[in-house]
Amino acid sequence: MNIWIAIAATAVGCYAVKLAGLLVPAGALERPLVRRLAALLPVALLAALTAQQTFADGRALVLDARAAGLAAAAVALVLRAPFLLVVAAAVVVTAGMRAVGG
Repeated sequence: MNIWIAIAATAVGCYAVKLAGLLVPAGALERPLVRRLAALLPVALLAALTAQQTFADGRALVLDARAAGLAAAAVALVLRAPFLLVVAAAVVVTAGMRAVGG
């Protein structure tokens, strides 16, 4: 039964956040600071998610094949490779490291 309480609380919370967003006056959303934060927040969240998925295993920090794949993707980005090539480089390096036991 506790899982249904958690689901209901999450649904109510999501609705409250959506409602709060709709109640914000339009003038507040046009401020330069708010517009800049709205532009940068998704990038920051994606970077945090990438770091968490790459360097965390449960509650421990790890340095394994995922980090090598991320490094390969970073190198490909620095070299201005197309997006699909960046993803392919990360996949190939990660798979190669796991295949050799890294």
